[in-house]
Amino acid sequence: MANLVASCARSDQGQGLDLRRARRQYLNALPDSPGGSAMKKILLRPVSVALRLLAAGLALITTDAFAQSGRAAGAPADLVLRNGAIYTVDAARGWAEAVAVRDGRIVYVGRNAGLGVLVGPKTRVVDLRGRMVLPGMHDAHIHPISSGIQALGCDLTDKLTADQYVAAVKACAAERPDEAWIVGGGWLMSAFGPGAMPSRTLLDAVAPDRPVLLYSSDGHTGWANSKALALAGITRDTPDPSDGRIDRDPRTGELVGSLQEGAIGLVDRHVPPATPAQRMDALRYSVEMLNAYGITGFQDAIVSPAELETYAALDAARELTVHAVLAQWWEREKGVEQIAGMEQRRKQFTNGHVHATSVKIMQDGVMENYTAAMLEPYLVAGSPRGIPMLQPAALNAAVSALDAKGFQVHFHAIGDAAIRQCLDAVQAAGERNGASGLRHHISHLQLIDPADLPRFRALGVIANFQPLWAYPDPYITELTIPFIGEKRAAHMYPIGSMHASGGMVAFGSDWSVSSANPFEQIEVAVRRADSATPDGAVFLPDQRLPLPAAIAAFTINAAYVNGMEGEVGSIEVGKRADLAVLDQNLFAIDPRAISDTKVLLTLFEGTGCTATRKNSSGDRRVSRPSRDGASSSNFSSQETQAGLRLKLQVLLDRTVAHRPQTPSCKPKRRRVECG
Repeated sequence: MANLVASCARSDQGQGLDLRRARRQYLNALPDSPGGSAMKKILLRPVSVALRLLAAGLALITTDAFAQSGRAAGAPADLVLRNGAIYTVDAARGWAEAVAVRDGRIVYVGRNAGLGVLVGPKTRVVDLRGRMVLPGMHDAHIHPISSGIQALGCDLTDKLTADQYVAAVKACAAERPDEAWIVGGGWLMSAFGPGAMPSRTLLDAVAPDRPVLLYSSDGHTGWANSKALALAGITRDTPDPSDGRIDRDPRTGELVGSLQEGAIGLVDRHVPPATPAQRMDALRYSVEMLNAYGITGFQDAIVSPAELETYAALDAARELTVHAVLAQWWEREKGVEQIAGMEQRRKQFTNGHVHATSVKIMQDGVMENYTAAMLEPYLVAGSPRGIPMLQPAALNAAVSALDAKGFQVHFHAIGDAAIRQCLDAVQAAGERNGASGLRHHISHLQLIDPADLPRFRALGVIANFQPLWAYPDPYITELTIPFIGEKRAAHMYPIGSMHASGGMVAFGSDWSVSSANPFEQIEVAVRRADSATPDGAVFLPDQRLPLPAAIAAFTINAAYVNGMEGEVGSIEVGKRADLAVLDQNLFAIDPRAISDTKVLLTLFEGTGCTATRKNSSGDRRVSRPSRDGASSSNFSSQETQAGLRLKLQVLLDRTVAHRPQTPSCKPKRRRVECG
């Protein structure tokens, strides 16, 4: 293990290769004109010099060779952003100076000089003053409602140790004396060592009279007190469910208090469900937070029928300022007969900004508790190979039936065996139904057998990575590598290899398992190191992703996953005006500073849905003061044109006196859902 990590602990000098590649792209795009020739001379200087000049005057090199220009004919635009470094993420990966918006759609992308009659007396014109603009970003795997409920409940995500968790539960019990259950989550498996088995007695000491159920930060382990276990009827003699494990003391056989995978459901089914009002509050919280990060679209990786109603209600109230694709949950104890109900819900809940067009199949667990399905056994007692949640024949039948009915399948697969089983199922569906083009995608992808890498492109399966996990933290160095060995660990999170093989790479955060901040995730993808530790160890540097590819994974590629690449994901004429204005140019800074990026303004369909919420820790409190001390504000459509223009310009003119220090140790990752 030490050799593996030590060999990866190189500096970020290799990132210069990506910068040189970007520089060559600019050179190739420049016209053979006097201005273009002068810029070529500048860019032929050393990378560090060229980047400083690029940051100072990027807009000056914008040309029709790499910016799409709309015709400046017709009615004036409602909004014009000019003098910017606008990275369009179009097919040419071009740049522009200005973008114009009318009726919520982009009507011009190009140079300032081409705006012409698009600027009328009532047009809101905002001077970006060189700031970078990206398309509104998309998160291809996230849990907004459940994560919002956790954030507003007994939340442990800002704690790190068992003692801190116990103290927090004690405080929650005191603050909520009338609640029948104490429910929360966010505790780290690494706080309890290999196997992640926290004791019920710790909770009994601070909450003996009420049931307690706390979900681990990845959702794959539950921590219950004795009261909760008793209410669920779980004793030392209760058999393990087929898709999970009830942890017992190996010497006495007594219940530990930890429940792995499907065993959580034995207790969870007794927890009072969230009320409609709680779900609405949670979704509002999450949407506001995501807008503040420049995110204007996502795929919710698990939705219940009740949560479908929540999305529809928030959209009907005109508060859903995101494009939401929703993955209905595949119930493992049922078969293809459940598809009829899914079709009915798809028809009912595919309206406006809501699209119930995906289905989530969870095929295995996670490596830390030895439930991720593996081709070769774990290096622990009993030599387990994990838990395939669906046997291959059942998985093939489910995927073929869903594919035939026009559903996209969103897989959870961590281990190499589970990933292969998912690919096999998509291949079987294609052989049965023909090419469907439904953009099936596999999330997480911690360990891919090299033989399966080219199958993603061949089968049209999208690789949906959570890049924030791809650095050497204790989950990798202490809870994974010792139990799978260095040989297999060399193939963990092979994002660079997937990109090089021609497979499409999309990114998702898996919030609240990981931070929803896309800039933290982009930095880890580019560096393969902890974004909170500038000089930390690098994990498998050959798997780094070039910055343009990392941006694409959160914009046009994630939009492609959601079937919306014709409408969003890039800044092009005719698309919806979903835009994010950043405080720094990602191409002109040290890669170690990418995670410090703040979004100054997010536009959703041409309307300012939020100003930035300064939150360096990621996702905790969205209502925070602006850098200059003034409150961040939403922009109402009822405001006067002059007032809105002033707000926009004041917001973009703010200068940064200082940046908040990022904690050196913060809980910002862990994997995914409990089914």
